[in-house]
Amino acid sequence: MPLSWLDEAASPPIQYRALAEAAPESARDPERLAALRQAVIEYKPATAIARRQKADGLWGGSLFAPGPLKAFGWKEAGTVTQYRRLLELGWPPDMRHFKLADRFLFRLLSRDESPQLLVEFHRAAKTDAGLAAWVRNMGREAAAAALARGGHVDDPRLRGTAHRITSDISQYLRSEVAQKPFKKAHGKTVLDPAAYPPTIFAVEMLAFLPALQRERAGFIERLGHYFSTAAPRRAFFVLAGKRFFPPLFELLGDPLHADAQGHVTDVPFAVYWLELLARLGLVRQVPSATKVLARLYSECDEAGIWSPKALRRSPKSTNPVLSHYFPLEGPGKSPAQRQTDVTFRLALIARHLGLPIEVA
Repeated sequence: MPLSWLDEAASPPIQYRALAEAAPESARDPERLAALRQAVIEYKPATAIARRQKADGLWGGSLFAPGPLKAFGWKEAGTVTQYRRLLELGWPPDMRHFKLADRFLFRLLSRDESPQLLVEFHRAAKTDAGLAAWVRNMGREAAAAALARGGHVDDPRLRGTAHRITSDISQYLRSEVAQKPFKKAHGKTVLDPAAYPPTIFAVEMLAFLPALQRERAGFIERLGHYFSTAAPRRAFFVLAGKRFFPPLFELLGDPLHADAQGHVTDVPFAVYWLELLARLGLVRQVPSATKVLARLYSECDEAGIWSPKALRRSPKSTNPVLSHYFPLEGPGKSPAQRQTDVTFRLALIARHLGLPIEVA
């Protein structure tokens, strides 16, 4: 891992997390780690997010908005996204901003029927019980993902919710609906309301709950088989009560869309997905993941710096669900900044895969 190169080229969050999470423990200088942690806490993009948090613990008057999306009526990133964004930027989960948001997020796990928990959808849901049910369900999964990412792995409320979500997905994977998940409604192809496919929130939740992975090992294996099947090419909507939404969070099969040589058009999403699979122990089980990861590692130089040919700009994603995750690199014009995010993520994935890491 090119730790010295990252120290020169990367933003404070990447420097800190590379040393704290990807580097071997023998390479972690305590004084350097403490200095970087303080730099991360003072990092302006992170403090700007923290300042936008409201007194009730929410961001953007929204629950799980990844950013501005007209189809959902969202104008900015919401609570679950900003909560996870601060964690990805390296903020420690004991900061007061997380504790303030935790109160609201844990209420979402409790099946509290308060309209307040519907946040941006509470007005529309007054006359649409189906929409309310969809929001509560997605909100519960989003909250569970955030709380798992925030380190509440032993909290019985989170564990109970995680087991319920896992059981619901497991039942879906075993059902006939999983083989034919679509229906027609009002002349449009929609996801069958009886379908309960895994969402990106559920997968991220599971990725940060290693104890639950061990307890539900059979389910994790089935999930690996599910993500080894090609995603349907058919365009469809999610029917939430009376509303039609694009399938932003739902996962039907393999989302990587890689070719036979492991090429992908969306590198940021690829490293996000590969990190989740690595945390779940599924990279080697999913053929596309194995190919894509091998391709990305083949593009690294001898020092471990991701150096693909003809890299003229920083990688960008068209998928809004990883707005909390990528990029960690800040603004700048240095050519090296095009490489720092992916270089760090590949080192972190290697760490989770148990691959040997040499610090350079």
